[in-house]
This record gives sequence, structure tokens and C-alpha cells, in this order.
Amino acid sequence: MGATPAAASGRRQPIIEAAVEMTARDGWAAVTMTRLAEQVGVSRQTVYNEIGSKNSLADAMLAHELGRFLATIGDAFDRHPDDLVEAIYDAVRDVLDLARDNLLVRAIASATHGADTELVPLLTTQAETLLIEVKAMLAARVESYRPGLTAEQIEVLIDLMTRTVLSHVIQPTGTPAGTADGLAWLASRVLEEPARKPLRYG
Repeated sequence: MGATPAAASGRRQPIIEAAVEMTARDGWAAVTMTRLAEQVGVSRQTVYNEIGSKNSLADAMLAHELGRFLATIGDAFDRHPDDLVEAIYDAVRDVLDLARDNLLVRAIASATHGADTELVPLLTTQAETLLIEVKAMLAARVESYRPGLTAEQIEVLIDLMTRTVLSHVIQPTGTPAGTADGLAWLASRVLEEPARKPLRYG
């Protein structure tokens, strides 16, 4: 008899995790369905059944890591339900800490510096969609604090924070705590001013 749906779905995660590890160690070009099958201990056909194409594998890897980052952000906000600035500080610091030790992020960073040029285009094809997902999650979190900003102003703040953190994920210029401190300070200054009028241009 064939594997049950539950059993089949249980194979997907180890395959994705093995692909992340293999990409970080050997480069994206070295990742093949045959090698993944051997490392995980399943047939090559099982890898194809669970994942699909190699492009689909890149998408699955990115979604897997995004889930870890979103969980980290959520935990930071949960620790500070009454203090938005502290929640922002913890979220930025913890995301950058996670990125520093993240295998896939390190592989992407190497690729952007010419080590594996095949990987970046595959992952960045989903960048806009993923950025929208992150911003939507952050907007809901920030709005729950009733910060006294308009929706448009919250959107600007989140866009600035998100893009700054992403730049530090790929090419950090300081410690996670130092970057978090700077962004938390910036957020505190923004939050000190009430939303007196809407943005001039929308």
C-alpha cells in the first residue's frame, strides 16, 4: 500500500531542511533531487512528489525560513503587549540574531557577492509577495497598540523598518542589538508625535 497523506507530508519538511543545509554547504547548483533523496533516505520520486521542480524547492525553502522569521517577530511582540518600542527593539534584534546564524540567509548573502548567482534570481522572484506578507503581519501588530498614527503613517514606518532590517540581514553593518537600538529610537521619536494631519502625498 502507498503512504498515507500524513506520512507523505511528514517527508516534506526533512527534504526542505536538507536542501537548506546542502545549499549553504555546497551551493545551489550542487543541489539535486538525487542527492536530496540520498541524504533524507527516500526515493528520488518521493522528492519530486513532495516538492515538484527545483524552482518549487527554492520557493519552499524560502517559505520555510520566512515562517521562522515571522514566528520570531510574533514572539517579540507577545513579550511586550503594552510597549510598542520595546517590541520593535526585540523584534529587530531577534530577527538579526536569527539571520546571522541562518544557513539559507548565509547562502543568499554569498550568492549576492557572486558565489552562487543562480540562487538569488530564484528566491527574489517571490520577494515582493513575501514582503507584502511581512508588512501585513507587522501592520496588524502595530495597529493593535493604537499608536496614534494614521494607517498611512503606520505603513510608512513599517516600510522603513522592514527595508532597513532586510538590508542588515544581507549585509550587516553593526551588531543586532545596535541596529535594534537605533530603529527603536527612531520609532520612539515617530510615536512621540500625534498624527496631526494625513500624509501630503498618497
